[in-house]
Amino acid sequence: MSANRLKLNADKTELLWAGSKYSQPSLGSKGLPLQIDSDTVTASDHVRMLGVTFSADLSLDKHVSSICTSCFFWLCQLRRSLDDESVKTLVHAFVTARADYCDMVLASSPRSVTDKLQRVLNAAARLVSGMCKYDRGLSQILHADLHWLDVADRVHYKLGVTVHRCLHNKAPQYLVDCCVPDSDIASRQRLCSAHRCLLTVPHHRRSTLRRRVFSVTGPTV
Repeated sequence: MSANRLKLNADKTELLWAGSKYSQPSLGSKGLPLQIDSDTVTASDHVRMLGVTFSADLSLDKHVSSICTSCFFWLCQLRRSLDDESVKTLVHAFVTARADYCDMVLASSPRSVTDKLQRVLNAAARLVSGMCKYDRGLSQILHADLHWLDVADRVHYKLGVTVHRCLHNKAPQYLVDCCVPDSDIASRQRLCSAHRCLLTVPHHRRSTLRRRVFSVTGPTV
């Protein structure tokens, strides 16, 4: 870094040793520190990047819990005396917008993770519609009246839109490279998947980690 006239800002540098839950014990509680010149960067249990919190085991439990805490805080604030239109505007600004932010990272996540965000949307729908907690007909209000998708469907929709943009070269190149039709690969042009206009899915073994990357979730959407 000194050769390139760069200086490490230790206060803003975070280190995360990522791996499966089976490989984490071999690294200790947080992992080994990293020495760069005279600075030492201590490993953390989780790091925040572009508003998304990643844990060492690549789970998103802490990220989703943080979003839910923030959303429920705003829902409690919005329960005070406000007219219906103001409540709808503020719910979209402070609740659903937070729940939708970078939700594509939740692709192929377990229901135990997405159900937390679903409870946020359910509470927001009750607030907007004026329903009580144990009133029936929440699904009707959520889907038919408010036209809100469930969390899993929101993620699926975002993936579909991103793949569509990739196929029309309207997405960044590193994402376009992940969406290659089988018909464009010479060794796969005679396969049935090539005639069905399917995309190439790379081989993946780990159903809990590799399955969540865009190169797998995107072509299989």
